[in-house]
Amino acid sequence: MEINTTREGNTLTIAVSGRVDTVTAPELEAGLKFGDSSRVVIDLSNVPYMSSAGLRLLLAAHKTMLANGGRMEVANVQSAVREVLDITGFSDILNLV
Repeated sequence: MEINTTREGNTLTIAVSGRVDTVTAPELEAGLKFGDSSRVVIDLSNVPYMSSAGLRLLLAAHKTMLANGGRMEVANVQSAVREVLDITGFSDILNLV
């Protein structure tokens, strides 16, 4: 898995590439540092698979941003990952763009 971050103003974009599962989730968790960003975009355009470990991280990041008065968006979700988000109800909780 690869994680690339870019910052533009108060927006932090975190682009993730590769599978997000129990093996790679700790690496993603370490990369989810938002600092003083008021908006975080997690780009999943190159994530073909996400396990429950990845879902947990997305939910925790979403809650962290809400608690700090910010907004987190999940962008470019591939169909297989979108199906998991829909089945689990996470697509109703997260801001999918």
